[in-house]
Amino acid sequence: MSMLGTKWKLHGNGKSIRPGEVVKPDERLAWPLTIGVGMQHVVAMFGATFLVPIITGMPPATTLFFSGVGTLLFLVITKGRVPSYLGSSFAFIAPIMASQQQYGVAGALGGVVLAGVALAIIGAVVQKFGADWINRLMPPIVTGAIVGLIGLNLAPAAKNNFDAAPITALITLATIIVGSVFFRGILGRLSILVGVVVGYLVAMIRGEVDFTKMDAAAWVGLPFFQTPEFHVGVVGLFVPVVLVLVAENIGHVKSVSAMTGRNLDDVSGRALLADGAATVLAGLGGGSGTTTYAENIGVMAATKVYSTAAYWVAGVFAVVLSFSPKFGELIATVPAGVLGGAATMLYGMIGVLGVKIWVQNKVNFANPINLTTAAVALIVGIADYTWTIGDLKFTGIALGSAAALVIYHGMKAIAKARGTVTEPETEEPAVVAAVRSAANAAAKRAPKKRR
Repeated sequence: MSMLGTKWKLHGNGKSIRPGEVVKPDERLAWPLTIGVGMQHVVAMFGATFLVPIITGMPPATTLFFSGVGTLLFLVITKGRVPSYLGSSFAFIAPIMASQQQYGVAGALGGVVLAGVALAIIGAVVQKFGADWINRLMPPIVTGAIVGLIGLNLAPAAKNNFDAAPITALITLATIIVGSVFFRGILGRLSILVGVVVGYLVAMIRGEVDFTKMDAAAWVGLPFFQTPEFHVGVVGLFVPVVLVLVAENIGHVKSVSAMTGRNLDDVSGRALLADGAATVLAGLGGGSGTTTYAENIGVMAATKVYSTAAYWVAGVFAVVLSFSPKFGELIATVPAGVLGGAATMLYGMIGVLGVKIWVQNKVNFANPINLTTAAVALIVGIADYTWTIGDLKFTGIALGSAAALVIYHGMKAIAKARGTVTEPETEEPAVVAAVRSAANAAAKRAPKKRR
C-alpha cells in the first residue's frame, strides 16, 4: 500500500467474494463493483448526515461537501488502513443549537473548530503514548452516561418539531419503526432515511413543503461557505462533544479490527487526529463537525467489502453532489413535522446507545460509584442545568459530562482510601461467577490443616 493508501490488490477475480472471506482495506473488487459499493456508502450516510444541518439550520450542501472532503482526508491520514466515512456527528446538534442562540452561526462554527482542534491534539497524544489513559479517564460507566445524556438532552427539540405537524411526524416515526423490522438487508439499515422519504411525501400532500428557494436555485454552483467567530462562552458547550468523538472513533477502529481480523490499535491515534482535522476544516468553512459512521459499518458488514477504495469513491461522489445548489435546497425543504418524527427516534437512539455501552461492558449498578455517576449525570443533562460564570455559560451537556467525570473519579479515590466499596465495577459473566461460587463453597468445606 502506498503512503496515501491508494494502491489496492485485486481481491480474487475481482467479481466475487468466496464464503468466509472479506475484501480487506488494501484490496478492491473490479472498479464497476467498487464504484457501486462506494455509492451505496453515500446512500447509507445520507439521511443521518443531512439531518444535522437541517435541524441546526446550516447549509446541507456545505455539510455534504465537508463530509466528502473529510472522508478523503481521513483516508490519507490513516494511510488507507481504516475504512470509514466521516458524516455529521449528532453530538454537535445540541451545542450548535445552544451557541447559535447566543453567538449566531459563526459563533457555533467557532465551537466546531475548537472541538476539532482538541480532538486532533488528543489523537496526537494517543498516537504517541497509546489509548490506555483514555480508558482509565473514561471507563464505560462515564462514557455511557455522557453519550446517553447528550441524546436525552435533545428531547425538547424533538417535541417542538413534532408538535409543529403531529400527523406528519407520527407517520414518519411509524414508518421508521415498522421499516426497521419489515425490510431486509440495506433498506432495514436505512429505516430512518425511508421514514424521512415517506414523511416528506405525506408533508407534500398536506401542503407543508415550500419549494420556493429550490426553484430559484441553480443546478450547478459552489456550496455556501462561512467563516467562524471565536467566543470563550462556547467552550463549555463543545468540550463534552470531544469526549463522545473519542469514544466513537476508538469504537469504530475496534469494530473494523474485529471484522477484518487486523489489529489496528497502532492507528487509533491517527483516526482521532484525522477526524479532528476534518472537523476543523468543516468548522472553518461552514460545515458541521464529523465522526466515523456506524451506518457505513452496516454496509461493510452486509457486503463484506472493507476496501478503502470504495470510500474514496464515496468521498468524491459526495463532493460532486455538493456542487448542486438545487440539490442542497431540496434537502433543506424537509419540513418540521418530518424532522420531529425522525428526531424522536434519532435522539432516543443516542440516549439508549449510552445504555448499550453499559450493557456491553457489564457495568455493575450495585456498585454505588457507578450508580451515583449515572444518576446525577443523567438528571443534570436531561433537565439541562445551567451555570453562568461571567462570559462562560455551561449547559446541561457540559455540566452532566463534568459531573460524570468528577463524581466517578472523586468517589473512587475516597472509596479506595477508606476501603468502603467492595462491589466490583463490572459484573462477572454467569459462568465465571458460578465457577467462583463453587470454588468458594469447596474451600469452605475443605478440612482445615492442624498446626
